[in-house]
Amino acid sequence: MARSADAIVVMGEVLGPYGIRGWLKVRSYAEAPGALLDYPTWWLKPARGATWSEFRRQDGRLHSGTLVVALGGVDTREAALGMKGFEIGVPRVALPAAAEGEFYWDDLTGLAVLNRSGVLLGEVRGITQHGAHPLLRVARPSAAPGPERLIPFVAAIVDRVDVDAGRIDVDWGA
Repeated sequence: MARSADAIVVMGEVLGPYGIRGWLKVRSYAEAPGALLDYPTWWLKPARGATWSEFRRQDGRLHSGTLVVALGGVDTREAALGMKGFEIGVPRVALPAAAEGEFYWDDLTGLAVLNRSGVLLGEVRGITQHGAHPLLRVARPSAAPGPERLIPFVAAIVDRVDVDAGRIDVDWGA
């Protein structure tokens, strides 16, 4: 499944303000949370929004398992509070190539999810970090309306991820 070279890849989310000077508390989706600090320019948008806005990262550090960062133009607690829930991204071209057998979570969006019986469970709409492990957010096929499924993204359930074939095979009931 080809991805646009100029696409923005979601790498984290704003949890809320940190302090009174406009700093943000951020959850990084990177395997090494501090890796997000390697990028001097971040792109942010509301979680359900369509437009990315560019921000220069002025400062940042790891703090109690999350990141705290200062972005240019975000100078007050109120401005930071208004960004709660925003997605954080970086341009795809700025990311290193994924190693063999690895992929970016963004690569999973749009993939078909099938169970061991070959039943199409739906399409990945996104991934959310929830407690001990990430969850695939799977929208049901149009022929099977209903709420989206949340399928744990763990080795005991995910049998295979084949980005090139556009599918994820899981041990999950219909």
